[in-house]
Amino acid sequence: MSATPPKAPVQRKRVALLDDHTMMRGGMKVFIDSLPDFECCWEAGDCKTALEKLETDMPDIMLVDITLPDRNGLELIKDVHSLYPNLIMLVISMHDEAYYAHRALKAGAKGYMMKNMGYDMYEAALRKVAGGGRWLSDAISEQIFQAYTTGSKPRMEGGLDELSDREFEIFQMMGDGRGTHEIAATLRISPKTVDVHRMNIRQKLKLEDGAAVTRFAIRWVESRKLGPS
Repeated sequence: MSATPPKAPVQRKRVALLDDHTMMRGGMKVFIDSLPDFECCWEAGDCKTALEKLETDMPDIMLVDITLPDRNGLELIKDVHSLYPNLIMLVISMHDEAYYAHRALKAGAKGYMMKNMGYDMYEAALRKVAGGGRWLSDAISEQIFQAYTTGSKPRMEGGLDELSDREFEIFQMMGDGRGTHEIAATLRISPKTVDVHRMNIRQKLKLEDGAAVTRFAIRWVESRKLGPS
């Protein structure tokens, strides 16, 4: 009687983590390594480190936060998608998916998850995107589906859907109380460029002046901290 041939080892999908919170990365690494067909290959706390690691150690999937210390996650996703179009990126963020999921998909991500999801949902999302699918919550999937089937964009309160990703980023920074020079330093752009963006934001939101934009931005950011009503 011939011996049963040994089973081939499972080819584990390699997952990279980009998140500025050490505890979040640590917890996700333990979780990913606990799955039989996934493994965490590396971690990064900022975009610069992640881009350097991508040059020498390409993962199958990269989990990306939106809020990062040196760049906005959406801008990074656009650049990485341009450089490495076959890399699967999945956003994990504390930001409400109603405001970011559509932007993340447009940037090149394959899905969007909220950080308050359970580990069973994280696993389901990983498996979905690893298999070539996309991952969104049922509510957001329906919203985006309706938008595309009707030929319209997903709508956001106050006309915020009209803002570009950069304008939306600056709008939020204004809501956090940051002035022109601080925003310019953070984004590594000139104060004059920030002023141009602020003018475009005012025009797109149809507000009377810069002070009205700032008030609206502060109210909007504060309402997000309180959570959805």
